[in-house]
Amino acid sequence: MARLLTPTALRRGFELFVVISLLGYAAVLVYGNDTGAFVASLGTIHWGWVLAGLGLASLDWIGGGFRLWLLARQVHPRPSLPGLILAGGMGAWGSYVTPLQAGSSPMMVYAMKRTGIPVPTGMTIVLMSFIATVVFFALSGPLALAFGAGQALGDRGNVLGLSLLDLFRGSMTVFAVLGVLLITVMIAPKWVSGGVHRLAAALGRRHAGVARRLEGLQAGIDQAHDSMRAFNTLRGWVALFWATVVSGPSHANKLLAGYVALRAVGIEANFVDVLLVQTLITFLLYFAPTPGASGIAEVLSAAVMSVYVPRGLVPLYTIIWRLILSWFTIAAGFTVFSLWVRRGLKAIEVESG
Repeated sequence: MARLLTPTALRRGFELFVVISLLGYAAVLVYGNDTGAFVASLGTIHWGWVLAGLGLASLDWIGGGFRLWLLARQVHPRPSLPGLILAGGMGAWGSYVTPLQAGSSPMMVYAMKRTGIPVPTGMTIVLMSFIATVVFFALSGPLALAFGAGQALGDRGNVLGLSLLDLFRGSMTVFAVLGVLLITVMIAPKWVSGGVHRLAAALGRRHAGVARRLEGLQAGIDQAHDSMRAFNTLRGWVALFWATVVSGPSHANKLLAGYVALRAVGIEANFVDVLLVQTLITFLLYFAPTPGASGIAEVLSAAVMSVYVPRGLVPLYTIIWRLILSWFTIAAGFTVFSLWVRRGLKAIEVESG
């Protein structure tokens, strides 16, 4: 492949993240509509919970890296756990400084290459980690609802007549459909590919452009299966199972940041309900077009979490939430990346070999 990321592009992404985030903070501060209350609230921070948030943010690295290590053992001899912890954290950093989280996979592949894992193998590991994430949310969300979690959300929020519980159910439906599709591709790629080919042939008589896109999808399905073939074994399925389990702690900072930030500003709330709301926010921010969902995250979080956070505390809550969600990782990742650049890094390339 050609160059996907360069130091210049990543630096600009970081700069955009900072500028747009500050604008988002300004909007939240205006929403709070009480600068005096915000300043006074700074003296009421529960610093023990902020410290817990710092530990939570480290799971971007430890949890994400351990999951990569579990998968890498299937396709690479004696992968380095410290190297993959670094890859997990830098992948998270790459997602925060690029639009649509586009920098996550290339950064992880590059970091794995530095530990001796070939690029094609690294791409397979990243693909399997994505599948583990989708399967985790596809299973855990409906399971939580089946046990009665989140019922209180049915009375909270009103977005086009939908409650927070309705929105959460919708997001879990998307994960479930995507999870079934990905697992089907692993088990029966030819069946899926044949179905796409027949659909392309039927549409081709009317819409040649749509048919070409579907044929490209068919080729992508075949390539994905070739990459995942090493995992379509008993040992591979066991590795995917454990990677799915570890997807919980590897995404803990995103899922638990809201609860920890609430406690840091002195608010107690139902843990499970907040967890489900944060899952919904994570799903919505996945599609954000700005680096690290800057601007969008601040406004969306303030709007959704207003059911828990008094208006005067929203600015402080948002700052602590954002620190846990991304700023701690961004600071650590920027330090690592700066060291790479000083040691002669000219560009990040994802090439074969």
